[in-house]
Amino acid sequence: MSDVVIILLAGGFGYLLGSVPFGLIFTRIGGKGDIRDIGSGNIGATNVLRAGSKILALATLLADAAKGALAVALVWRLGNDQAAFFAGLAAFVGHLFPVWLNFKGGKGVAVFIGAMLIMSPMTGIVFLLTWLAMALVFRKSSLAALTALLLSLPLLAFLGEYGSLGFTLIMVGLSLWAHRENISRLRAGTEPKIGQ
Repeated sequence: MSDVVIILLAGGFGYLLGSVPFGLIFTRIGGKGDIRDIGSGNIGATNVLRAGSKILALATLLADAAKGALAVALVWRLGNDQAAFFAGLAAFVGHLFPVWLNFKGGKGVAVFIGAMLIMSPMTGIVFLLTWLAMALVFRKSSLAALTALLLSLPLLAFLGEYGSLGFTLIMVGLSLWAHRENISRLRAGTEPKIGQ
């Protein structure tokens, strides 16, 4: 197969994998109803936590991260770096805009983490440590995520991992857009803390 065909197939695979709404599935199985009717209406782990279940929130976080990691890792076995990076981006886009939910999904932070741990393990680890430190200090998931996301770009450049930099830039930009309401609340000082 040509590189173009491989990249297109990788994108389709990544998108379909990323579009699986684990937060919605887990909360329904766990008897919490439709997560879209709770809190922010988001299908991600932070909003699942607002449904009152730490176990379901952790399961959602891990499953969403696995989507990004698997998309990159499985395509990488074909030996095509660009296709693997594109699969990770597609999984991220699938999570934000899942076809099954009228293209209204999550904010992509967990998927970003999973993809980054495969694309650039050092960047993924720094992301996790940054998120954890910010979350512990400020108790605001969005602030922690935004800080870690923005730090990823200069870190990739510093590490010389330019092959994944463009894909990462798109993911960061889309996640910032998905966090636009959180950014407004952070500026206004009304952003809720983790668990609220």
